[in-house]
Amino acid sequence: MATLALHSLAIVLVAVISTLSPLVLAQNTVASLITDSFFNGIINQAAASCAGKSFYTRQAFLSAAGSYPQFGTTGSADDQKREIAAYFAHVTHETGYFCYISETNPQSNYCDPTKTQWPCNPNQAYYGRGPIQISWNYNYGPAGQSIGFDGLNSPNTVATDPVISFKTSFWFWMNNVHSIITSGQGFGATIRAVNSIECGGGNAAAQARIQLYTQYCQQLGVSPGGNLNC
Repeated sequence: MATLALHSLAIVLVAVISTLSPLVLAQNTVASLITDSFFNGIINQAAASCAGKSFYTRQAFLSAAGSYPQFGTTGSADDQKREIAAYFAHVTHETGYFCYISETNPQSNYCDPTKTQWPCNPNQAYYGRGPIQISWNYNYGPAGQSIGFDGLNSPNTVATDPVISFKTSFWFWMNNVHSIITSGQGFGATIRAVNSIECGGGNAAAQARIQLYTQYCQQLGVSPGGNLNC
């Protein structure tokens, strides 16, 4: 009888698990790697005066990640860890350990008028905002369309809504970086995808990204792989 009961319980558990959405399963996978300790270990390196200190949270990250179920769940277990390590290396570098929400001292309004599909609002500026510091009208427009906010007319939403802010980083990542990691091209190719001007000649910024990546790989228990430099 006990054996039959256990067998029946196992069948029920399999049935329950099979009904879980990929979104829930993916969120649980990422959450198991990005613990409070991991996330706090990054953001606690930002000064108390940093605007991002109370803006970026692990919960906002996980809420946003739930909308991108392939992030950190594609390929082998090592691939998944490397993707998460690469993501955090880039966002850590871009925001100064989650210190900055918006770009400091932007050099322009980042409007490319040739991208007529995404016409600039003359009263707005499309400088870097959020974890990946999304920039330019041709990124704000489609990101907003995909996520569900008015990227061209209200770009500052990325600096006021932490979940949308993280979602813009995932939107950019899944469209420009995800396949690089899952195809095994190495971390160096992700630097080229995020900020190609850092590539070549032993650029200090690229080296800083590599150092962060190898550090996070170590924390997640995976080798960083080859082709680290771009």
